[in-house]
Amino acid sequence: MDPVSKVLWLIETELDTALDLERLASVSGLSRFTLSRVFAGATGWSVMRYVKARRLSRAAHRLAKGAPDILDVALAVGYGSHEAFTRAFREHFGITPEVLRANGDLSGIELREALRMHATTSYALSEPRFVDGEELLIVGLGERFTTETAQGIAGLWQRFEPYIGRIPGQQGGETFGVCCNPGEDGSFEYIAGVLVSHASEVPAGLTLQRLAARRYAVFLHQGHISSIHETFNAIFQRWLPGAGVQAAAAPEFERYSADFDPMAGNGKVEIWLPLQD
Repeated sequence: MDPVSKVLWLIETELDTALDLERLASVSGLSRFTLSRVFAGATGWSVMRYVKARRLSRAAHRLAKGAPDILDVALAVGYGSHEAFTRAFREHFGITPEVLRANGDLSGIELREALRMHATTSYALSEPRFVDGEELLIVGLGERFTTETAQGIAGLWQRFEPYIGRIPGQQGGETFGVCCNPGEDGSFEYIAGVLVSHASEVPAGLTLQRLAARRYAVFLHQGHISSIHETFNAIFQRWLPGAGVQAAAAPEFERYSADFDPMAGNGKVEIWLPLQD
């Protein structure tokens, strides 16, 4: 079973128990950060937003059937108080639990029913090469993103473009897109940067990310850059479960060739997946 299917199964079977990103990641066999990216790529939802939506939808079903005690419903889906549950319910559905129970009608709200994963992606994926990578120093422009705001990464690259070739110690013309510093909410930091030889002169407004020496599985992305999410999905849903290796809880990155054309979206792009020792 692929990692996303494992997580969906656990969510449905234990939705009324304490679930957090750490526990879901341990079941999937991925790091919290990797699970966040894989789950979002496969479902379009951040992990914990999906858990919240499923819990509130399950509560809505119970209320529509006339559940006598709203606090019991709140506790059953993981909320510690009537107030916290009511606030979350109203923010999600636009009505209070009391109103829904009185109406007994689910037709006016948008429920999140359980997702069912079908066959994993069939997107073409080249066999990886394995590299014992040296320590890398990346200097670039960073910003925090969520699943819902990840389309802003293209704008980050546009803002970083004037810095390329002007950063002290820059090595070569390749650029790097580093995914790092995951948050408990499933957010992550993305750094559009370049490789540098030293970290003594980081221009104001830019950030330094040090990537430790480690082993990587390196995949060549085939096709237009707009389909790179398909390559990520194929790696994590199809290749990784049967590869006999585990992804490390460390930054992963995209490496763009010096002749990559961001306007046309063409050029050589590699995905470097960190592996556990």
